[in-house]
Amino acid sequence: MKVTAGAMAFMLSWGTGLSVNAQTKTITIYSGRGQKLIEPLLAQAKKDLNLDIQVRYGDTAELAIALLEEGKNSRADLFFAQDAGALGTLETQKRTLPISSNLLNKVDSRFRSPQGQWIGISGRARVINYNTKLVNKNQLPTSISQLTQPQWRGKVAWAPTNGSFHSFVTAMRVLEGNPKTLQWLRAMKANGVKDYRNNTTIVEALGRGEVQLGLVNHYYLPNLKKTNPSLPVAAHYTNKDSGSMINIAGVAIMNSTKQKPEVEKFIGYLLKPSSQTYFAKETNEYPLVKGIPGPANQLPLNKLNPPNVNLTNLNDLPGTLELLQQAGVL
Repeated sequence: MKVTAGAMAFMLSWGTGLSVNAQTKTITIYSGRGQKLIEPLLAQAKKDLNLDIQVRYGDTAELAIALLEEGKNSRADLFFAQDAGALGTLETQKRTLPISSNLLNKVDSRFRSPQGQWIGISGRARVINYNTKLVNKNQLPTSISQLTQPQWRGKVAWAPTNGSFHSFVTAMRVLEGNPKTLQWLRAMKANGVKDYRNNTTIVEALGRGEVQLGLVNHYYLPNLKKTNPSLPVAAHYTNKDSGSMINIAGVAIMNSTKQKPEVEKFIGYLLKPSSQTYFAKETNEYPLVKGIPGPANQLPLNKLNPPNVNLTNLNDLPGTLELLQQAGVL
């Protein structure tokens, strides 16, 4: 049978299409990062990398537990966690694979595993937000230890069931030990600290004047100010204590993956300038790749004075929950 040139061209193009589709890989991400936060970036990554990206969203701690239970039978290729503690847990349980040095070296050593088992993608600083109409700048505490003083009785807010608060308390345990941390938690409770559901509700309560100070992450205030620029709330940073720690949202490659090269391409995508700028502009988080401008109207990352703590050591969430229960906080 004679095949015309047009038919041959059609067959070749059809075959090429099949080839391209056959080459499209699927990676599965377990994400503790919220869908609204990262879905636009993932949608762009699918196009740019020719990857089919499947995502299971959930609470970071719950996903970490699921990954431990699933072991090497897990279908997860990558874990995108909201904090370093969950990544550290998977590292210590030997559920992760080493990340290539060309990726690790893009990020300061403070924000990645010393063993190269996880890497930070964006930075999240702890701050004290305060109501600017009720608190004079000169009265602000220089450390979180001062929040137990009588002048702050009933005027401070925290979110004891929130994951970022648990990481903050875990950092205090690492830096100061369990006895001092327990003492501080009990003193805060005795001083009438007010419980809120999460960081957003704390900043909203500050705006209403329900409380004067709130322990939160830095990006909730600028996110709320997008819709309410006149909110009478500002950020205050303590110095080298757990109240000023910088945590990360980061990723680890699971040892259940069979396609590490594709996963590392995706990690490289998260670290490219356009993706780092996405986090600065859209979520008000700190880019961790040098040379990328940080979020607008925020204290630059290099101006913060966080404590020196190995973020992998924030992995003892059960110990923190036990201490919070012992203190009567949970």
